[in-house]
Amino acid sequence: MKTELHYYDIYPKVFPTGKEVEITVRPLGDHAKFEDPDNLVIYVLGINDGNIRDFPYRKNNKTVDFTVDADGAFRFKNTFEKEQQYFIRFCDRETDKRLVQLCVYAVEDDLVGRYPFIGDLHMHTCRSDGRQSPAIVSANYRKHGYDFFAITDHHRYYPSLEAINAYKDVPIEFNIVAGEEVHMPDESPDFICDPHIVNFGGNYSVNAIVDESEHVLEVGTAKELRSFNGAECPDVISVKEYQQEVMALAETLDIPENIEKFTYAAMVWMFNHIKKAGGLGIFCHPYWISNVNHVPDDLIEHLMKTQPFDAFEVLGGENYYEQNGFQTHRYYDDRARGMNYPIVGSTDSHSSVNNENAYVASTMVFSPANEKDALIASIKDFYSVAIDGISKEFRLVGDLRLSRYACFLLKEFFPLHDDLCYEEGRAMKDYVCGVEGAKETLEFLSGRMKKQREKYFAF
Repeated sequence: MKTELHYYDIYPKVFPTGKEVEITVRPLGDHAKFEDPDNLVIYVLGINDGNIRDFPYRKNNKTVDFTVDADGAFRFKNTFEKEQQYFIRFCDRETDKRLVQLCVYAVEDDLVGRYPFIGDLHMHTCRSDGRQSPAIVSANYRKHGYDFFAITDHHRYYPSLEAINAYKDVPIEFNIVAGEEVHMPDESPDFICDPHIVNFGGNYSVNAIVDESEHVLEVGTAKELRSFNGAECPDVISVKEYQQEVMALAETLDIPENIEKFTYAAMVWMFNHIKKAGGLGIFCHPYWISNVNHVPDDLIEHLMKTQPFDAFEVLGGENYYEQNGFQTHRYYDDRARGMNYPIVGSTDSHSSVNNENAYVASTMVFSPANEKDALIASIKDFYSVAIDGISKEFRLVGDLRLSRYACFLLKEFFPLHDDLCYEEGRAMKDYVCGVEGAKETLEFLSGRMKKQREKYFAF
């Protein structure tokens, strides 16, 4: 966390362009107070408007009148005309020496009312090839600062429901979404479809449509384990019936000769079901090296042209360059060729502790609410960026405008947000481990994230 965030609270941090807003700057402790407020001048500088020394006619060093409360808090009003980050710079009036610099951000109308939520749409637990239980993975990722996530175990939907049910009797502001990584049975080389697909938020399981899926073999066909909150779901069919459906679909699709007909049609079949279930269908990590690249280039090309998916996992769970680096190149090259699609970043994590890849990527979604349908709609509407967390200094993939805003938020808002997340995540873990008083702690903590958003976002 930047030293300035420890020393000063500035709010709101985000507000609309073109409207007057009152900014408060409150020193956090006597050590941060200014000895002589009368000898201060406050400048407002737009980060994208040029240095006043080099571009004097742009006048990018506006001064503002301010008041000082008895407790040392400063207040001033200003109208910020352009969407960008602004420096709020405190200087000595006599020497013009910079004393403190804080940051705020003005956004255009389409971002007003959209709050930033960070999450993960693809990870695993001990119910497939991960290490910890669904409830513990949930608590650990909340501790790290996530607002939402989905457990997407291979072949299985029910572990995500297990995580949701673990906390159903306590108030938490962490949004645990139903999900799965979809793998359909393949009995012979003629019916293989292995490119990985995630069902984020679907109201029913795609894996559990087929009777020989690991989901069905392990927990049966009970509707309460195949769907979220008793939602309608398809009847269970045999492997042969599934194959027949896919082959019938293939006959309706324009599939080039160099593309495996069943593989592509099966992917379309899965993505269609995810859409029907109200979920987000994610095409995952094609450049993951599994012996060789997981998906052939010509199949990737056809998928990007036809886009049966809802979002592309541009950043995933490996820290070598070939996966995320080439997927990022792919995304920007496709945009240059006129192929645009929503993107997400996910860890594809298989352990939430002692794992160097536990937090390699995530997604920031600008959404009206931290609710499944709102998050999915916002991603589909291109209000998301992918966050590369492999190194200490984060990197962002996505639209330049949103990436600039996300960069500001990761430095100026999320460190404060993450403090609250850690406390709730710790109490969540205590709760599922049976620690006395954990439920009461969660009840006490409930609502703080909402209050924090209302404080820092003047929407």
